[in-house]
Amino acid sequence: MKTKSMLALACAVAAAFIAGAALTDNTQPVIKKWTRVIEDKKVEFMTIDGIMVHERDPKKQPFPKVVRPGELCCDKPTPAPSDAIVLFDGTKESFEKNWTDTKDNESKWKFIDGALESVEKAGQIQSIQKFGSCQLHIEWASPAKVKGRDQSRGNSGVFIMGTYEIQVLDSYKVDDDDANQTYPDGQAGAIYGRRKPDWNVCRKPGQWQSYDVIFHRPIFDKDGKVVKRATFTVLHNGVLIQDHYELSGGTGWRGKHSISEYALHADKLPLRMQDHGNPVRFRNIWVRELKD
Repeated sequence: MKTKSMLALACAVAAAFIAGAALTDNTQPVIKKWTRVIEDKKVEFMTIDGIMVHERDPKKQPFPKVVRPGELCCDKPTPAPSDAIVLFDGTKESFEKNWTDTKDNESKWKFIDGALESVEKAGQIQSIQKFGSCQLHIEWASPAKVKGRDQSRGNSGVFIMGTYEIQVLDSYKVDDDDANQTYPDGQAGAIYGRRKPDWNVCRKPGQWQSYDVIFHRPIFDKDGKVVKRATFTVLHNGVLIQDHYELSGGTGWRGKHSISEYALHADKLPLRMQDHGNPVRFRNIWVRELKD
């Protein structure tokens, strides 16, 4: 009897260990945080596996290798599957039916040539329908007329659950002398501030590009603690750039070298796209809901 009890206890401990394995330090990046007083202001700093958030020194944070995606045979959107929830199909009707600003008012974004174009100072646009874990397809194009540099060139973002950002930016690169240099965890395809893309797959400015995303939402307990982290798999122009990445925290801006943490939120929230002052366009947006 004693042996059976000990065996049962051992099995229970093993099961608990397996269930919690995804949240152990062995599977997560090492994160360090501190503050400094600079010009009488507290400034936050953070490193992830020893690399500063938004690190610009390529010796410390190398740029992703450039991979050229397959050439476009036509400039038509990719058709949505039969069970997809189509949020924007290139018509003004779907724009007005499915999108608002973040205060549930009519969005001031423009409808131009079958696309949604961000308008400076119009704020983010968000879907009326709310989603949690999902498959997302979205196509975007930075302005054909190149203007600005760094984070001011073709900047926008796709916020799943209105919270977790996949960066949109003109990151087209020929070589190091002909590129829009920025911090790698803030270039196109980055999980903003958390992880740079494995490869740079950007097309030229003005050309249509696609993100295909498999996202599983974070799970919180009743006290607001994360018990299961969010995961991202992202294909940029058909090339895998984020491979089942387990998100270690939030993606919100907290300063030049810091990023936000997880914060308790609802199980379903709207999809959002960012207005960063650049006329970035979006089209062919559809979602397939997934089980958590």
